[in-house]
Amino acid sequence: MANNKSSKKRVQIAERNRLENKSYKSAMRTLMKRCFSACSNYSQQPGETAKANVQASIDSAFSKIDKAVKCGVLHRNTAAHQKSRLSAAVKHAIEPAPST
Repeated sequence: MANNKSSKKRVQIAERNRLENKSYKSAMRTLMKRCFSACSNYSQQPGETAKANVQASIDSAFSKIDKAVKCGVLHRNTAAHQKSRLSAAVKHAIEPAPST
């Protein structure tokens, strides 16, 4: 436990930041899940509306990830990894597999 006034304040600030970061990460993960589910829906029932849903979901997820980096919630390499996962899922869902 903190012993002096400044360390008590730092504990409070750390807890406040932890809660803010937690909500931001949760929102980011929710948008990523929506993107993955939109990709699976498009794979099952391809169509223009499904493709538009995939594009809208990946755009919103990318935006949230970039904002998380800007706010210091995520490291930029972690964000790049997450964006790469999303891009690969969208590419796999939308583009047909090349025939060999």
